[in-house]
Amino acid sequence: MKRSVLVFAACLLFAFPSLAQQSAADAPASKEDIDRYMDTMHVRDMMKNIMDSMTKSTHQMVHQMLEKQPNLPADFEAHMDNMIDDMLKDLPIDELLDVMKPVYQKHLTKGDVDALIAFYSGPTGQKILKEMPAMTSEAMQAASGVTQKMMTKMMERVQTEIAQMLKEQDGSSAKEKPSTQN
Repeated sequence: MKRSVLVFAACLLFAFPSLAQQSAADAPASKEDIDRYMDTMHVRDMMKNIMDSMTKSTHQMVHQMLEKQPNLPADFEAHMDNMIDDMLKDLPIDELLDVMKPVYQKHLTKGDVDALIAFYSGPTGQKILKEMPAMTSEAMQAASGVTQKMMTKMMERVQTEIAQMLKEQDGSSAKEKPSTQN
């Protein structure tokens, strides 16, 4: 009987560190965990690269839109490009990251973050991190034609809706005028 109690006690002693590790891994990620994850992912650099890609894409879209506007001054495109650059260069990356961290904490456990850090620290994760800026830029470039068509279609629909609404409003105004004259 004493032997089975000792075996049971020994099993409990070995089980406690395992239980502690499981509960620690299941705990919500701390701010420090998310900081480590973002550092491993080079999130600041990725955001800067994404902003550069967005800037280039936006310049191209503006250029294409302005080609259809022949009455603009010759330097209007340069003016628009400078305005876009000014707006995007002051993007508060640290402030954005600070407001994003609680979202990551809400959805990730400490174990999740540790596993992600382990993956992105390995060769495949490093390759993804290295190639991600080029993949993102090329994907945005590839998608720009589709998004531009979609935006053009949306703007045409908005203009049609506005024209229809104005037409209906004019029709109802014309009907009201004779009754107000009586």
